[in-house]
Amino acid sequence: MKRHRPIIVLVLLLLHFLSAQAQGSYSRITNLPSVYVSTFDGFGITSKTTYKYCKLVYVDEQDQVTHYDSVEIRGRGNSTWNMSKKPYRIKLHQKERFLGEGKANTKKWTLLANAGDKTLIRNAVTSAMGEFLGMYFNPAYKFVDLNVNGSYYGNYQISDQVDVRKYRVHVKEQDYPLTDESNITGGYLLEADGFKDGNCFTTSTYSVPIRIHYPDEDEIAYEQNEYIRQYMRDFERVLRSDDFTDPEHGYRRWVDSTSLANWYIATEVSANIDGFYSTYFYKDRDDSLLYWGPLWDYDIAYGNDTRKGDTSRRMMTDVGYGQVALWINRMWDDPWFSKLINRRFHEALDAGLEEHLMHTIDSLVTLLDRSQARNYQKWGINNKMYHERVLYSSYDQYVRDLKSFITVHIDYLEEAFADKQPVEPTPPFKPGNFYYRLINAANAKAIDVYGQYEESGSRICLWDNLADRLSEQWEILPVDEHYFMLINRFNQLALNDPTEGTATATTNTGARLNVEEPDEENPRQHWYFTPQGTAGYYNLTNRYTDHTANLSGGSSSNGTSIISYTTDDRNTSSTNRLWYIIADEEIIEPYVNGIDDMSIEPEEYALAYDPQTQTLHFGSATPDQLTFMVNVYSLSGMKVAQFRADERCSISHLPSATYVISWTVGGKTRSAKVKK
Repeated sequence: MKRHRPIIVLVLLLLHFLSAQAQGSYSRITNLPSVYVSTFDGFGITSKTTYKYCKLVYVDEQDQVTHYDSVEIRGRGNSTWNMSKKPYRIKLHQKERFLGEGKANTKKWTLLANAGDKTLIRNAVTSAMGEFLGMYFNPAYKFVDLNVNGSYYGNYQISDQVDVRKYRVHVKEQDYPLTDESNITGGYLLEADGFKDGNCFTTSTYSVPIRIHYPDEDEIAYEQNEYIRQYMRDFERVLRSDDFTDPEHGYRRWVDSTSLANWYIATEVSANIDGFYSTYFYKDRDDSLLYWGPLWDYDIAYGNDTRKGDTSRRMMTDVGYGQVALWINRMWDDPWFSKLINRRFHEALDAGLEEHLMHTIDSLVTLLDRSQARNYQKWGINNKMYHERVLYSSYDQYVRDLKSFITVHIDYLEEAFADKQPVEPTPPFKPGNFYYRLINAANAKAIDVYGQYEESGSRICLWDNLADRLSEQWEILPVDEHYFMLINRFNQLALNDPTEGTATATTNTGARLNVEEPDEENPRQHWYFTPQGTAGYYNLTNRYTDHTANLSGGSSSNGTSIISYTTDDRNTSSTNRLWYIIADEEIIEPYVNGIDDMSIEPEEYALAYDPQTQTLHFGSATPDQLTFMVNVYSLSGMKVAQFRADERCSISHLPSATYVISWTVGGKTRSAKVKK
């Protein structure tokens, strides 16, 4: 009889499983959706390499119950698999849009435990940051309560996994099997993987372990393997070369600057010490550039790991794990990279990056209130799971710690990035199509027209620097190769030096500058911007008098006169006569319906912009031909977004400005302007 006991036990377990299945009594555990997993053998998930079959029941936010049969489940992760609350990977029997419309349609999904992150939300917050920055793919997520074989397992996060497909890493998929006509230049999904899992090789120059995720290890051909390995060798060779900063022959021709800047800024803002230990990047077909991202695995970020101490005032290029830090530190030696990061970082801050992170945190905390409480009834709020830097007795304390870290760290990064800016001489001034403010170096106040609300107002003076004060805004128009006229936006009069009599550079008359009717032939209205030092300062020197615009008496009071003063060797050091220039509002012609059509062929397709949803998209009678990539640039030339022509692209996260949309079809580049 004893020989048959295991069989009897299995039969009873199967009957129990079928009984539970028939009852169909599934409901949400908290306000979140719930996932119920019942393994066919009734035992837990103990392997991260071998799948076991299960039934999965999903109860959504509207209490709709969906049954999935023949689901496979296994463990996942490296360090996280060793924690008591374990993460899992599920594989559905058929493709499903498990996270809804507009998300991936696939079989494979992850169940992240977030065990080492007591807030449970660091991965989700980072995904929201990537979306804010305009990164091409950011893992979708949904928080759920998980029950396995009748036992509550806690709060989990259903998420995309990093693989190649639409709405994930959307590079062109390669032929399988290859033919003689196959194009093996892309796509490839790669990871600098410190664990050296899977199909991995190590570069020779910087010893970076690189895993080839796609094509899959069991499908990749010898030719594909050799192609992408040689591509990475060549990239490192160029990065290490003596002329690596050269725009044509250096590494810039190998990297997509937009994704590089966004990925790196997210890595530093999150203070992810594993950001260079596990780094994803990809290459598309017939595209020479390496693209960076997506962001993945951020549960120990934002100061949540004791191994590196307090990272709130440290850069990850200095303390983070992983060989990719060697690539980035090499790039920091290039002034182009320094300017790229500083410019993109301040664009993100000005657009509200920090506020967006705080709002995301607040929204998630409200959403998870009941679930996190239930989660910590099981796992304990102050139990050490991994390398948590600090343990608290309440969930709210962990959230406050996260928010405080973000604020302190962003303030630090402003200083740290600025310190890495190269010291370069002030360049010659070249005005663009903007209104400008001229700001005094001594007191940060602006050149203004005194009495701006009086018809008689014509004297030039100092005033508080105010972005919306029209009398401080000047249109700077070239007269010839060296001299410019300055036309005030408020009264359309020209800056003028009224000095009487014979004047030379060293003759100090102290005449008060004024404005007069513009006269392009009058040299008293011609001004030269003399670059001074390395701080972006200029002297403003008049053509007729050879005098320099100077703050009278060094006073910082509103209404202090700007006078015509001696030009001498003190021009380089006297802050009374040093000015820096701020570009204000762009001077543009009105646009019709938000679109300035520059080169669109409506008989083939049309670019449309919806100002209500702030979304770009193409329309075509043959939509299957909309396979080309479209780039979105700021007027400064910075690429801020990218999308395929058959997809929609939201620019709602970008600042209000004019953007250039550009694409190439049949070897011909077309473009249009959009005013947001």
